[in-house]
Amino acid sequence: MPDDRREIDNRPSPDALLERAERETRGRLKIFLGAAPGVGKTYEMLMSGRARRADGVDVVIGVVETHGRKETEALVEGFEVIARRAIDYRGQTLEEMDLDAILERRPALVLVDELAHTNAVGSRHPKRYLDVQELLSRGIDVYSTLNIQHVESLNDVVAQITRIRVRETVPDSIIDRADDIEIIDITPDDLIKRLADGKVYMPKTAKRAVENYFSPGNLTALRELALRRTAQRVDEQLLNHMQTHAISGPWAAGERLLVCLDHGRNGASLVRYARRQADRLRAPWAVLHLDTPQAAGLPEEDKDRLAANMRLAEQLGAETVTLPALSPSRDIIAYANTNNFTHIVVGRPSGSRWRQLWQGSVTHDLIRYAGNISVHVISGDDKEGQPTRGVKAAPAPKPFRIKPYLLSVIFILLAILAGIALDQTLDVQNLALVFLMAVLAASVQGGLGAGLFASLLGALSFNFFFLEPRYNFTVRDPESIVALFFYLGVAVVASNLTAAVQRQAAAARQRARTTEDLYLFSKKLAGTGTLDDVLWATAFQIASMLKVRVVILLPEGSSVAVKAGYPPDDTLVDADIAAAKWAWEHNRPAGRGADTLPGAKRLYLPLRTGRDAVGVIGLDNDKQGPILTPEQQRLFDALSDQAALAIERVQLVSDVDKAKLAVETDRLRSALLTSISHDLKTPLAAIMGSADTLKGLGAQLDEEARRELLSTVIDESERLNRFIANLLDMTRLGAGAMEPNYAWHFAGDIVGTALSRAGKIVSHHKIGVRMPETLPMLRVDPVLFEQVLFNLIDNAAKYAPEDTLIEIRGRQDGNALLLSVVDEGPGIPPDDIERIFDSFYRVRKGDHVRAGTGLGLSICRGFVEAMGGTITATNRTDRSGAIFTIRMPVPAEMPVLRGNE
Repeated sequence: MPDDRREIDNRPSPDALLERAERETRGRLKIFLGAAPGVGKTYEMLMSGRARRADGVDVVIGVVETHGRKETEALVEGFEVIARRAIDYRGQTLEEMDLDAILERRPALVLVDELAHTNAVGSRHPKRYLDVQELLSRGIDVYSTLNIQHVESLNDVVAQITRIRVRETVPDSIIDRADDIEIIDITPDDLIKRLADGKVYMPKTAKRAVENYFSPGNLTALRELALRRTAQRVDEQLLNHMQTHAISGPWAAGERLLVCLDHGRNGASLVRYARRQADRLRAPWAVLHLDTPQAAGLPEEDKDRLAANMRLAEQLGAETVTLPALSPSRDIIAYANTNNFTHIVVGRPSGSRWRQLWQGSVTHDLIRYAGNISVHVISGDDKEGQPTRGVKAAPAPKPFRIKPYLLSVIFILLAILAGIALDQTLDVQNLALVFLMAVLAASVQGGLGAGLFASLLGALSFNFFFLEPRYNFTVRDPESIVALFFYLGVAVVASNLTAAVQRQAAAARQRARTTEDLYLFSKKLAGTGTLDDVLWATAFQIASMLKVRVVILLPEGSSVAVKAGYPPDDTLVDADIAAAKWAWEHNRPAGRGADTLPGAKRLYLPLRTGRDAVGVIGLDNDKQGPILTPEQQRLFDALSDQAALAIERVQLVSDVDKAKLAVETDRLRSALLTSISHDLKTPLAAIMGSADTLKGLGAQLDEEARRELLSTVIDESERLNRFIANLLDMTRLGAGAMEPNYAWHFAGDIVGTALSRAGKIVSHHKIGVRMPETLPMLRVDPVLFEQVLFNLIDNAAKYAPEDTLIEIRGRQDGNALLLSVVDEGPGIPPDDIERIFDSFYRVRKGDHVRAGTGLGLSICRGFVEAMGGTITATNRTDRSGAIFTIRMPVPAEMPVLRGNE
């Protein structure tokens, strides 16, 4: 095994050194991880804090939740506890960790319980782990606790196990950045006993917890998740330690599997075997492909097979890596040692024994020099599950170019002229170097063909002009024959080597351009938020990179329909529609150049994700026959994979929005039915009762009683009319059919109209109006604006006690006019301020308050916003009561009033 790179391979990893340097500039984080509440995380954190405090470390408590456990409360005694910060939220006082006080105190170590906690509104950070990150960035060490169900990547797994969805989660990056993780583990039986003894929850709560969450099966599964997540982090720390200190592996503390993949026919078998082996070992695995100089000359079939097998590995969950290499066996072992792989899976040697002796065998070298790494040599099945595209490939264009050969002639002519000039001073054998320079120049400019042509032309020219006898092709001197022979051999070898370097450089430039285009495409997709943007970006990118015409079809009912195209095209003939539908239904190519429905104008390829096909892409060009070359097919796969994921992402977001809308619709429907059943029934019952009394006992009632009953009928009828009007207004708002009929009006005039209309409602209240005469005119819909004021006055009369003042105030604030309705009622509960304008939402009321529908204020907001204004609700500061304020913009240009207007 060559060892000339041993010193290079034994250098520390730069990435590991950078990570280590970054860790040294911030505080250290230690997480006490548990499988479930009650395992003793907080207790162990306090014990560790006491030990550090006994060593002379400055330790304080930022926040610790004892949950009333006496053993935990006893451990808190003796620590300096940073007082929590009080936050007023919706009328309640919440206490949160005082981050500023800790930063000002600047201890060496702070204990922060419940890392996944959500901070109260008004805190600097919405999550406690963000507080911890700020502490770490200031160089303060942190001890914290976390349950495994709060890890973001395991949220779905935990929900499937426990049937409970945890809302407070912590990103996996927090665990990945932790310097230490200590698993706090007890058996399920011991934890259930702690629950029964009341050491975790109160007895009634503990009984429900055992029945629903703390079952032995759930705890066992959660325990395994915690142990595995901790082992994963420990494995990463071991690998980082080895790379930082340039320790050559493997250290078999854990199993890691590396698959070596080339263009061989048994590649798919290797990948599937590695996946099965990784499952048995419960080990992470990766697939490594080495890009050697010989890879550039592989047939397109081999390149296609390799790309398909790499995609298969990604689908099966492997990490795929491609590295440039000159010595495959040495580079494989170096990569395996650096990344602590304990197993290497490789295919059996192919080719004849003589070829292996001549070129060497990677498999044999790996077995010989792998050291402590186990090497698995797999025969595989050359025909097992080989991926087939079902699409004929277009031949790669290889046009003949005359320019490189003309340049070769020019270089040889220059060499002849230089040779004639140097003929008197140099020996004839040295003149051959001049022609070798011409051959190298031709190979660099034109490739292998031009280089070989220059070699032959140079040999003839060298013989004709400089070998005796000159000016004919006869060679008389044996030394000249030897010189000519070796010149020709060196020229051929040099042209081959130069052309190989030129091919590798061209391939590297092409890969760099393709990689940049793919990166820009993925960046563009990540920034798109709508399906139309994703489809347009995809169509344009594929059309520009593959030089084809593109249409994108998505499912629509039981078929597919064109949603985007470049150039824009939405017309498909019946054959194309049939091919596109077949490609979508069967998740396989169809159409031109495919095995199925080849008579179509376009080639239709499915857009696949891990779940299913999300759409179909149609490709077309002006040429005859197959559309894509093998290289273009591989590029299309990369583009379509990104596009499919982006389409699926947008569709998932849309599905979530639809689900939320369905839930909200159901809620509104239930509220509407409840409101109708109550708010229609109540006035109808009063009307029917009064009318029935008048009908049956009208002759026996005095005049005052009859007037009172008639008044009840009228009042309840008006109330019923307002309710139906509110329902109609909400329907118009919900349908988007609200079109204000703007006109210029003084706010005071509309206030007067609204008060006149609400005369009966406010008959038992005092009314005050403070509207300066200098207020500007507003451009509003008078009917809608009057309805807004009427609803606000009705709401104030509903909640304010009788004989109290309802005041309407107006004032100008810059370019806006503020109109407020102020009452002297009990005010708005703090918890209801944010929801008071929601449809069908009613504030808790006392017995004296008339029933409402929960629509009036929602209609106010809808009408005001339709006219370009805003409406807010607050409580009075001078006394009890509520203030509803309408803010309307004042137009820059006012109308000119004429005459007595």
